[in-house]
Amino acid sequence: MTSQPSKDPPLVTAKGEPLVPLPAGINFRPAITHLDARGSVCEMLDPRWQWHPDPLVFVYMFTLRPGMVKGWGLHKKHEDRYFVLAGEMEIVFFDTRPGSPTVNQVSNFVLSEYNRGLLNIPAGIWHANRNLGEKDVICVNFPTQPYQHDDPDKYRLPLDTDQIPYKFENLSGW
Repeated sequence: MTSQPSKDPPLVTAKGEPLVPLPAGINFRPAITHLDARGSVCEMLDPRWQWHPDPLVFVYMFTLRPGMVKGWGLHKKHEDRYFVLAGEMEIVFFDTRPGSPTVNQVSNFVLSEYNRGLLNIPAGIWHANRNLGEKDVICVNFPTQPYQHDDPDKYRLPLDTDQIPYKFENLSGW
């Protein structure tokens, strides 16, 4: 039995803009990495950019090993603001916010050392992070609220949940 080839659907416009929009409220600010003979420098966050209305209040980093997925996670009170320093990380979103213009939409975005920038994830959007590359992802998060050790603003679903219409292939992770 031979199968017929399938044609790829368009994913971006001629200008490189995604055809599936990101959930309402997500913003991406590209970052420029400057290279010279000594190495590189890349600005991560400057309040003068007025990229996000909330101030810088807490910063942490996390890693994600090759082939691993972290998620599904959701915050009810704060936003995540990601910046990937190394590696290639896909973030998959599922918007369950009542009244959102993108409610029940699944979409994704890739942050990497080749596509650096700031990406915010508003409260109320489920998200999962997947390492697409062959080395650890190193991601810095500038959440809009400090972590509350005694009452974390973190809600989880298993990766294979039926509540989110997205399935990861070759699941490994938590």
